[in-house]
Amino acid sequence: MRVLKTIHRAIFAPIDDLITYRAMPTLSVDHLDPFLFLNHHGPQFYQPDNQGLPFGPHPHRGFETLTFILKGDIMHWDSSGAKSVINEGGVQWMTAGRGLIHSEVSSPEFKKNGGEEEVIQLWMNLPARLKMTPPHYVGLEQQDVPQFTTPDGNARINLVAGEWNGQKGPIESLTGLTMASMQLNAGGNLVFDVPSHHQILFYVVRGNLTVNGTQVVKHELAEFGFEGEKLAISAKEDSFLILGHGEPFHEPIVAHGPFVMNTPNEINEAIRDYQHGKMGQWNGE
Repeated sequence: MRVLKTIHRAIFAPIDDLITYRAMPTLSVDHLDPFLFLNHHGPQFYQPDNQGLPFGPHPHRGFETLTFILKGDIMHWDSSGAKSVINEGGVQWMTAGRGLIHSEVSSPEFKKNGGEEEVIQLWMNLPARLKMTPPHYVGLEQQDVPQFTTPDGNARINLVAGEWNGQKGPIESLTGLTMASMQLNAGGNLVFDVPSHHQILFYVVRGNLTVNGTQVVKHELAEFGFEGEKLAISAKEDSFLILGHGEPFHEPIVAHGPFVMNTPNEINEAIRDYQHGKMGQWNGE
């Protein structure tokens, strides 16, 4: 069994009027290399004629983002020309790489009609050799994300990247990450192996789970050691979690707002490049 070291409780960190719980970084956990940041937005109900999500145009460099749209929608627009609206059950994977400007806001339809919104956003680091890779964006609707159900029907895996029982996810991770969301019905069980040299990201969006004998509940992030390979998960109630794993980079991390690099000089260069328009020009809304 993989050793579970610590349970980290997400902190309440609202953004404007958006309900937000930040699981990482907090005072108890800075990052889990190569995973840098995890925000859980909502669930929150918006009335008709609302302003929607508050994530207007802003730059990024040096990492990737993965967004799970659990409720509602997100309209993505970036300076490389990518634009899409992704709805409930879909995901967005953006490689910021050498830099771009993007926005993640609600669609005009959602702003007009209102509805429930819930989003998980994860930042995933890039190693030094890939920090300046060209930007890239992929948006997938729910039907584009492969689903695998256990024989008893009590657990479902939604595979975004990597492999599961010989099947590949639709996103080809530059760093070999496996990323998925998992839904377990009350009484459901799931047992699988993760390579012992891989870091694990395990965040409970809702529900009450036991993993390797330890209880992990809603808004909790489980930190594992590197001993053992097997994860045995059981659900005490209907539950949903985000699970990822990949090799740590063991490189220096210097972060400043929307930029994550390896040295302070690279951060200063990122700021200059953004100010001089080298991350593209914003022509969106």
